[in-house]
Amino acid sequence: MDRRDFLKKTLCAAAAASCPGTLLSLAEGWAVPPVPDLAVVRGPSPEAITRAAVDALGGIRRFVSTGDVVVVKPNIGWDRTPEYGANTHPAVVAALVTLCFEAGAGKVKVFDRPVNDPRRCYRQSGIADAAEAAGADVHYVDERKFKTVKLDGLALKDWPLYEEILEADRVINVPVAKTHGLSTLTLGMKNWMGVMGGGRWLIHQRVHESIVDVARRVKPVLTVLDAVRILTANGPQGGRLEDVKVLDTVVAGTDPVAVDSFGATLFGIRGRDLESVRIGHETGLGNMNLDTLNIRRIER
Repeated sequence: MDRRDFLKKTLCAAAAASCPGTLLSLAEGWAVPPVPDLAVVRGPSPEAITRAAVDALGGIRRFVSTGDVVVVKPNIGWDRTPEYGANTHPAVVAALVTLCFEAGAGKVKVFDRPVNDPRRCYRQSGIADAAEAAGADVHYVDERKFKTVKLDGLALKDWPLYEEILEADRVINVPVAKTHGLSTLTLGMKNWMGVMGGGRWLIHQRVHESIVDVARRVKPVLTVLDAVRILTANGPQGGRLEDVKVLDTVVAGTDPVAVDSFGATLFGIRGRDLESVRIGHETGLGNMNLDTLNIRRIER
């Protein structure tokens, strides 16, 4: 090995070690595969596929830095156990919390504003136990911490949003993929209803525009869509195992519209068939056209 080859391989090895989600091809010189727009990972372990999806996007250190206060925002809306697919899978949440601490996060917070009784939702979902075991600060939403925020949106001019989501250094959105009687599906953007205060039913007449209005204000560094067990009917609460389809999949990306657009395909429809996705695309929040995206699919 001559000196030039030695230096090349040494630098490639160092770069690979510092960015575990990036694979450097030594055989092709300095060629580095581009970071994908979306990572779609399938496998039997929710923890492993969550890690693999984040790694495929460049690794957790792309999104979280030493000392950061991070909010990992799941869906904990319903008094349902994990097998019913109504809430984010607890193992996916715990994996993200663990990854944040591995990146040096100073604190990781996990919370939601449930529809059913918060204490039952947090425990029945399995999220409180799993996130606490991973070291997260899991707490109930404090109604005194909602702050009216100017949105100037299509439907909402202002709305009370939870201060802790606005003050965090980094936010990771971790919704569950499921059907919804009003909005057809609930995916990433709609998960922000869990940080809205006040009477959320008031947005129902213009729910699609309202979802986008809030999504434009709450900007996560990463969205990880839990499709381990998707609820295909009677959402968002469910309650029948026959309505649950096991996909053992997570979808991750930095573009919330793209993630939701791909999420729609898990239910046999196109992203543009969801009005919130179409509005998000048309207003510049993200890209719904999957054929223009670099999508990396991984089997674990």
